Amino acid sequence: MSEPGRRLVHASGSLVPIAYVFELLTWRQVQGLLVLALAAVTILEGLRLSGRLDWWVYERFTRDYEEHWPAGYALALLGATTTVLVFRPTVAVPALLMLTIADPISGVLSSDELAVKQGYVLLVTFGVSLGIAGLLRVPLLAAVLGAGAATVADGVKPTIAGYVIDDNLTIPVAAAAAMELGLFF
Repeated sequence: MSEPGRRLVHASGSLVPIAYVFELLTWRQVQGLLVLALAAVTILEGLRLSGRLDWWVYERFTRDYEEHWPAGYALALLGATTTVLVFRPTVAVPALLMLTIADPISGVLSSDELAVKQGYVLLVTFGVSLGIAGLLRVPLLAAVLGAGAATVADGVKPTIAGYVIDDNLTIPVAAAAAMELGLFF
């Protein structure tokens, strides 16, 4: 497993939301691209988990606890696709960037991937997430709520029936939902 490589792959997920911000893609194109990518990844993960596909890249970029469960990249794509289909771009784009930028930064700063992260790591995650929302002109209440939700989703990794609920799935959905709530008030 290559943690720097994982972080780079994570950050590369910023390309699609950034392309939308710079009007290189329409929102429909973003949605369509993520739906197609999720379909492809679902097939690849099905083959990987069934033992029919064993590429070196899986050994290098998946964590030990992902061996018999969907890998983080697949969960990130599921969370991102859900987010762009359910939420408007105003909250979906910063939520995706919280996943692709704030999460890898906190990953570099933290040592134990399954324990609750240290206070300073949570503060950095919150600050980076709030900065992302601010740069994208999300109103303050919504930005604070979204950054808080992303921080909690990133900082706490619950385990249900032996399965780690990966923050790659929860960060974009929780952040977008919290920002949407903040825009409501």
